[in-house]
Amino acid sequence: MKALQAIAIDDEPFALEVVKNLLKEIPFIQLVACFTKAVEAIGFLQENEIQLIFLDIKMPGLSGIEFIRSLPKPPMVVFTTAYSEHAVQSFELDAIDYLLKPFSFSRLLKSCNKAYEFQQMKGNGKQVGSEALPVIFIKSGFEQIKIDLADLRYAESVGNYIKLHLNEKPPLISRLTTAEAEALLPANVFIRVHRSFIVAKEKITKIDKRSVWLKETEIPIGPSYLIQIEKLLNQSSK
Repeated sequence: MKALQAIAIDDEPFALEVVKNLLKEIPFIQLVACFTKAVEAIGFLQENEIQLIFLDIKMPGLSGIEFIRSLPKPPMVVFTTAYSEHAVQSFELDAIDYLLKPFSFSRLLKSCNKAYEFQQMKGNGKQVGSEALPVIFIKSGFEQIKIDLADLRYAESVGNYIKLHLNEKPPLISRLTTAEAEALLPANVFIRVHRSFIVAKEKITKIDKRSVWLKETEIPIGPSYLIQIEKLLNQSSK
């Protein structure tokens, strides 16, 4: 699938530069234009096929929310804002994501992964939901590598890196913190069991008082994560 065509709208030029520079590291998103006024983007959208908008909410004149409501067939939207009070309203507009400034590269990458998969599933004629995320892109070295989440068994923190353990494939190393990796992985599919480990729930074959097991692989349970594991056990026993 070719890169998604995107634009960014923000009344602060510095904020646009941040988005522009971060998106340079994400090859499946092509930022084709930036605007400091939402109304300036209307004509551009009428003449160009755009799949994704990175959109600030609080702007003078036409706000981001008013702008989206004015479009008869709006593209996918990722709201980027310094204010959290509009989160519910943004998701009522079927936004792909809501980024609270200042946001990290990994958090932006998560939004882009969502948009990419949403567009991919639409193109395949599949039903799309807000929680659907069967693939993600992970930066490893100078590359963005596509990972099928069905292949990811667990993520392990190794110093300043994350090692992603995959089914029948060599581990993938990425410069991420455990918290950043956790933010990238959907919570309904993965669970953090230790400060250094995140595992795929469906890959767990056994749980005891100190460890979870993925077949022959033993992963320790951190004391602060015991409650989450107990909830998982309760859910599976119902």
